[in-house]
Amino acid sequence: MPYEPPTHTVERSLRATTGAKIIAGVDEVGRGAWAGPVTVCAAVTGLRRPPTGLTDSKLLTVKRRTELAEVLRTWVTSYALGHASPEEIDDLGMTAALRLAAVRALEALPVRPDAVILDGKHDYLGIPWKVRTVIKGDRSCVAVAAASVIAKVQRDKMMAELGIDHADFGFADNAGYPSPVHKAALAERGPTPYHRLSWAYLDALPQWRHLKKVRTWVEGSVPEIEGQLGFDF
Repeated sequence: MPYEPPTHTVERSLRATTGAKIIAGVDEVGRGAWAGPVTVCAAVTGLRRPPTGLTDSKLLTVKRRTELAEVLRTWVTSYALGHASPEEIDDLGMTAALRLAAVRALEALPVRPDAVILDGKHDYLGIPWKVRTVIKGDRSCVAVAAASVIAKVQRDKMMAELGIDHADFGFADNAGYPSPVHKAALAERGPTPYHRLSWAYLDALPQWRHLKKVRTWVEGSVPEIEGQLGFDF
């Protein structure tokens, strides 16, 4: 399916309206997975013409995405990755874990960005970061698209490595997301050390339900359900 290539429109707007000079595109991967970390990439690209074929990582084949990530790592001005572990996701909830991973990525950049373009409609970063949220920014903004591809390829590689000792779960193919192979292995063997234990899928696994972690929510807050997929997915 043809798609419009990403542009620097949002970045130019931020430069003109805020005076920002260094702008990072930020995207995450792994939010809806049952296992593994949530990974965030922060990428600074400047206003150069992007590599041919750059777009949201989900629109690319594995081969093309891997090739493009290799190009992007040297094409971008700078990039950094941040991760929040399954344990941190269980302890903090997804929104706070996303913020933790994003801050780790942004603070690992060689120069602190003046502004951030964040994929999606929710600002999970907040103060003190100056954030512009862009729905489908991974398709429309060059820096966010670059971050999307780098983050996806890096996390997929991590999950394949984690899956070496847990071959029945198929992490190399499903990256910790629900799949028939993943579900069957969970039902038979129970969660690995890399699974998120506060998530709803455990409710449908009576044999392993006792392993579920329950967080104590701050009074007046609302438990997060975004990204927590049940076993009937």
